[in-house]
Amino acid sequence: MGDATEERRRDAKAALVDAFSIFEGDALRDVWLFDQRDHEELYVREDVCDKITDVDVSRYVDNERYGYVTRDTYSDLHYASYEYTVRGFDGYEQFRTFLDCADARVGVFASFDRREGGYDFGALHDAIEDVVADHPPAAFAPE
Repeated sequence: MGDATEERRRDAKAALVDAFSIFEGDALRDVWLFDQRDHEELYVREDVCDKITDVDVSRYVDNERYGYVTRDTYSDLHYASYEYTVRGFDGYEQFRTFLDCADARVGVFASFDRREGGYDFGALHDAIEDVVADHPPAAFAPE
């Protein structure tokens, strides 16, 4: 790949991490990109990195790929468009969405420390859509 392409990829992915970080700063635990074949770690907070050293991340990402099927099902069954999924875990909440990248099927998930009152994940989804609109779709493909 050329230097300009690599720079576009770095810029797009940095902008995506920035959108998550601006959303909730220190509460951000991790950010991951995935498609149907690969995944890429974009950010993992140090204390989270220590906790996931024994976790089979590939297996976890494979589970997130089921979201492609769920998204298609929701598209067929609901009168509104699917935007994102949130899962609650002991100590954190996980957000997952799919990027509008033309024909590419790219997803992103991130987690945040739990807090009283929760988060406005709709606002996060809107911020992610703005980032995706500002960059070429191929820039978000995981490496």
